[in-house]
Amino acid sequence: MLDPKVLRGKREFGAVYNKGKSAAGKYVVVFYKKNGLEYNRLGFLASKKVGNAVARNRARRLMKESVRTEIDIKAQGYDIIFIARNTIGGKKLRDVAGSIRSTLKRTELKGSNNK
Repeated sequence: MLDPKVLRGKREFGAVYNKGKSAAGKYVVVFYKKNGLEYNRLGFLASKKVGNAVARNRARRLMKESVRTEIDIKAQGYDIIFIARNTIGGKKLRDVAGSIRSTLKRTELKGSNNK
């Protein structure tokens, strides 16, 4: 069974890109849009600009772990896409979490410290 809290497919991602808002941080760009549901749906991306497959997978894992353990997203009912920038290479979890946290504070999502 697929997790309903994960964005999947071109249509879902395209809707967030085309109709949503964005905020950029040092290591991460965040796109978000209201989804009309009672929970958030998340997506994590790293383009080939980040590096080879190993570097892209590490970037996605860092972002996922940051959101899972370090960041509490206050707002509910949003589709949120986290996109790794090419500056994320070689960074530690706390650096990425700090970048995501500061980026979310500039949006209506209002991420905070520690879950």
